[in-house]
Amino acid sequence: MTDRSCSSSVRSNGIPDSPAWVHAVAAIPGCRVVPNAPMAQVTTFRLGGPCAWRVDCSEADRVAEVVAVLATSGCTWRVMGSGSNLLVSDAGLDQVILRFVARHPDIRREGLWVSVGGSTLLDDLAAFCAREGLDGLRFANGIPGTVGGAIAGNAGAFGEDMAGVLVQVDLVNREGRVVHVSSRDLGMGYRRSSLQDGAWVVSQAVFQLQPGPPEQLGSERERILSLRRTKHPDWRVCPTAGSFFRNLAPTSAAGVRQAAGWFLEQAGAKSFREGGARVFEKHANIIVAEPGVATAEDVRRLANRMAEAVYAKFGLRLHPEVRLWGNFPANFWDTSE
Repeated sequence: MTDRSCSSSVRSNGIPDSPAWVHAVAAIPGCRVVPNAPMAQVTTFRLGGPCAWRVDCSEADRVAEVVAVLATSGCTWRVMGSGSNLLVSDAGLDQVILRFVARHPDIRREGLWVSVGGSTLLDDLAAFCAREGLDGLRFANGIPGTVGGAIAGNAGAFGEDMAGVLVQVDLVNREGRVVHVSSRDLGMGYRRSSLQDGAWVVSQAVFQLQPGPPEQLGSERERILSLRRTKHPDWRVCPTAGSFFRNLAPTSAAGVRQAAGWFLEQAGAKSFREGGARVFEKHANIIVAEPGVATAEDVRRLANRMAEAVYAKFGLRLHPEVRLWGNFPANFWDTSE
């Protein structure tokens, strides 16, 4: 149960009371505290009920202060980035959400090394590297989300991922202390790391890249962005969280992962719809939510139906890449083999 100090009571004049920690966090530069904040406003699915409080923090050098205050408040809290890989339940979350997203890119270069704030958008980092003639993050072009979120989920594309170029991170622990950690100690694998449990906040990250012609990197960036526009919905106008399921593990010595979208298409998923949620017509592993109509439960039911269809046809179990927060019924992928 969430500590009483996390909840916002309402006075007779309709103005919510604020616990002491709210005033302390609001006094930190670059921070804002919002009570009963709809999660639909901060996720690319545009779905989800309210959280008890949302703390918006934009500056990497301030997030440790915020965490230190939350640590002494007794509140239950968790961190999020830009909400591009989240499905939040319609009932919302009875906890504090620390939203760590920068207003402006926080990037510094020293030779082939780049230091970046965890709240910086990943695509801003990819664009910076292309302009600066730094190669190694081409795959990140057009991927939504923050650098911290991308590290936590080991985001990737085209056979490459964050683990391939990440050197070290500064992590903020649950007490608000900053710890320097090598990328080798993050347990990074396909779309996973030891950071996914939300016990740490990525405040800074360091990448080692390779030299490359800026013109070529810029052209490659435009090619990748064009490819994404062709195959993927624009989350800014079409609510989605991108690929819902992880690709399947290799079944041959070639070591190539098998696209979940192929199995979903063969299972007939492109025609699936549940309420206001439907499978994207150009990609069978993407769910889109109709604005003002879809619910988070619609999306969950559709995802379950998709996973069940693949299992019925191929005997393969899909597992979500999108994270589900809040109270949901048991899902097909939660059951054992």
